[in-house]
Amino acid sequence: MSNDELNAELDRIFQERDRQNMAPTIAALRPILEEHPHDPRVLYEVGGAFDTAGEEAEARGYYRRALENGLHGDIRRRCFLQYGSTLRNLGELDESAEVFRAAREEFPDDVALGAFEALTLHAQGHVSAALGSLLALLADHVHAESLERYKPAMRGNAEYLASLDA
Repeated sequence: MSNDELNAELDRIFQERDRQNMAPTIAALRPILEEHPHDPRVLYEVGGAFDTAGEEAEARGYYRRALENGLHGDIRRRCFLQYGSTLRNLGELDESAEVFRAAREEFPDDVALGAFEALTLHAQGHVSAALGSLLALLADHVHAESLERYKPAMRGNAEYLASLDA
């Protein structure tokens, strides 16, 4: 199976998935995984299927392997987000924070990564840093007329809040 055929098949499987019943999707992915055990997109999609099925402990290893095997582009960004969230859900907060740290180095302006990183900060008990990071995201990425004049104050408050948990 060529890479284009593989990607088309993965796309087809996910277009047909039922998020309420992921067993058929997982079953459809198993033979593809056997044929392509090191393909980063296959590993990512298998991880995502297990994650959606509520099997985060199973998903964790697939996400890690997808990143290690050279996942790139937007799928890499999505994998970081899902992997970090999965680790947080499993209570592996330090590991989650490390995944988000690495992700934010690669994708510093990604708002979704920043929002989910704030959830990990909150789960770690860094409530001030979590709120500060969300204020910084608002100041940097939300463009609303009523907010513009207050962005310097928001950034100042964000820095102050982050310093409380430092």
